[in-house]
Amino acid sequence: MEHPGGGGAGLGGGNVPAFLTKLWTLVEDPDTDTLICWSPSGTSFHVFDQGRFSKEVLPKFFKHNNMASFIRQLNMYGFRKVVHIEQGGLLKPERDDTEFQHPFFIKGQEYLLENIKRKVTNVSAVRQEEVKLSADEVNKILNDVQLMKGKQETIDSRIIAMKHENEALWREVASLRQKHAQQQKVVNKLIQFLVSLVQTNRILGVKRKIPLMLNDSSSAHSMPKYSRQFSLEHMQTQAGPNSSTASPAPGTTGQSYGCRIIWRFGV
Repeated sequence: MEHPGGGGAGLGGGNVPAFLTKLWTLVEDPDTDTLICWSPSGTSFHVFDQGRFSKEVLPKFFKHNNMASFIRQLNMYGFRKVVHIEQGGLLKPERDDTEFQHPFFIKGQEYLLENIKRKVTNVSAVRQEEVKLSADEVNKILNDVQLMKGKQETIDSRIIAMKHENEALWREVASLRQKHAQQQKVVNKLIQFLVSLVQTNRILGVKRKIPLMLNDSSSAHSMPKYSRQFSLEHMQTQAGPNSSTASPAPGTTGQSYGCRIIWRFGV
């Protein structure tokens, strides 16, 4: 079965979505080959330099310049990104080159575009799934919030307790500083008292030593300068022969009475 090859009739049909029509025109346009073109095999197309492509090409054919939105539309129509086995998807290519392919998007066979359909999903099922996910996520978020709230309250209570302990410690430090100052004053007074006491004792010691020295010297000279013992014989001798002495009493041998008179003259 033969099909027209010009592309005008095929693209003009109402069964081809506008996105696919614009995409085909964009890939076929030789003026944009530096940014988007067919692959050598004609079964896929390449997009080079996504930054320039989104700024220079997309606004001319689409109402946006968002590359992510362009790729999302390709995925909605069944296009897949081609990853070469030799690269393994791990090696970064030397140039910004992204390749896309679809079984019905082939160079020179634009009539196949009618077979490309947009993916249709069960809206109700999707919505129910989304609602279910949303409810589960909301519940999870609420649980996380409650858990965080409990932890926050615990942290707040600990902070308040630590604040009270800190205030008590500061009060205790102030009290200890005051006591230390008072004790320091007492110690200073004691030191001053001891110093004055030592100085007073030294002065008193000197004053006490002087009278003792005076007493020692006075005791040495307390005895009379002249202390002599005089006997009657001595007195008679000093009186001389002219002096009249009492004659011995009868019956005596003329010896001295044996008594001595001690005269002490103190000058």
